Amino acid sequence: MKKIPLWSPTSNQIESANMTKFINFINLKYSIKLQNYNDLYQWSITYIANFWDAIWNFMDIIYSNEPRNTLTQLKNTDPKDIRSYRWFCGAKLNYAENLLRYRDEETALIYCQEGKEPLSISYETLYQQTAKLAFSFKKIGVVQQDRIAALISNIPEAVVGTLATSSIGAIWSSTSPDFGVQGVFDRFSQIEPKILIAVDGYYYNGKQYSIINTLIELCEKMPELEQIVIINQIGAKLPNNRKFITWNKFIDNQANEVDFEQLDFDHPLYIMYSSGTTGVPKCIVHGQGGTLLQHLKELVLHTNLTDLDTISYYTTCGWMMWNWLISSLAVGASVVLIDGSPSYPSINRLWSLIDQIGITIFGTSPKFLATCRKENLSPAESYHLDSLKTILSTGSPLSDSDFKWVYKNIKGDLQLSSISGGTDIISCFMLGNPILPVYSEEIQCLGLGMKVEAWDEEGNPQIDTKADLVCTAPFPSMPIYFWND
Repeated sequence: MKKIPLWSPTSNQIESANMTKFINFINLKYSIKLQNYNDLYQWSITYIANFWDAIWNFMDIIYSNEPRNTLTQLKNTDPKDIRSYRWFCGAKLNYAENLLRYRDEETALIYCQEGKEPLSISYETLYQQTAKLAFSFKKIGVVQQDRIAALISNIPEAVVGTLATSSIGAIWSSTSPDFGVQGVFDRFSQIEPKILIAVDGYYYNGKQYSIINTLIELCEKMPELEQIVIINQIGAKLPNNRKFITWNKFIDNQANEVDFEQLDFDHPLYIMYSSGTTGVPKCIVHGQGGTLLQHLKELVLHTNLTDLDTISYYTTCGWMMWNWLISSLAVGASVVLIDGSPSYPSINRLWSLIDQIGITIFGTSPKFLATCRKENLSPAESYHLDSLKTILSTGSPLSDSDFKWVYKNIKGDLQLSSISGGTDIISCFMLGNPILPVYSEEIQCLGLGMKVEAWDEEGNPQIDTKADLVCTAPFPSMPIYFWND
């Protein structure tokens, strides 16, 4: 029996979508006649170098040196080994420069702290704060490849820290402040950071938690730390230790311009961590260019993000969806940082925020949607939700009950995209699509340029049966290496 879609884009929505504009761009650039998404996807995994070259140009990447080649295979290597390829050799660029391309009074960040009114920060202010922090880093000797670690909540300083770190060519690595000492040590001790940026504590479910004792222990266990920069979140008393300094005292207010170091495409940007279920977490290193290109492909094309959007994703700074979210700045969108519990003072907190700040793209998890469903919530009865056009869900499969609950109790005219990816690629294998319908219990499409298949134990591709997910062709956001591997 033919499935009936829960939602289908209108002809006007299809025509105005960034995905359609990209199809037209490809057809003109390569003198071909792609008709639909399936045509585009097949072309993207057949002409891989051409596809990613088109992404580079369509997204208007800021760079100082053009690449010599889009995709190069190392000499004397097996062409079937996707690790033997290198991307955009010769290119020079900076991730932070692309995210800070706008310097105006439009809203860059909206910080939603638990129990307080949202705080908006403009693109100009974000640029100025980044300039001051980058200058402060340089004053104490931070150089390319140095690691900056952060034990931090989803607050504006986390974004500023990432951008300042990237601008220098240092490497950012962050995790959530609710981790215990051993969990943080297992991660950060491997990368030997020069500086640790940390909140003094955090709020969750209406309660206050200090992490000062955690920071004192980390200082003792990690003698390589030269400075611990403390952000005042709860007003905790700092220890009498020369390594501890407040954020406000650390910041040099003299700087007004960011000096963006021009870096290789594969220059390290982020260190992320595997779950640690099979031993000490592995340190996964992602590059400047690959992260930027992959995120822009997913945000602009698959999420249909524009500079008119306000995008949120409920996440900590230790999950790759946070890194994905802040790349939205490169588009000129407003990025919502949600700090604290999603259900304090009530389970309606996030639905209320949609109306309060005009969220257009709302990122969440199946667990949150299922919780709302089980509590018999109907946000449509309590809120207008006029701004909302897309819901993204990731972390686990979305059930039929949750698909149907969304369309009945939130909004009938929206795109509900179940997406899936991973820390190891800092992006997604499967995504939403603004020009395709939504069917219950289905992901809308495979991501462009991602040659994804399901293999049995003998390596044979399978359809409609359980198998192992593989990606059999190279793509730019593959990890560049494991730290100290």
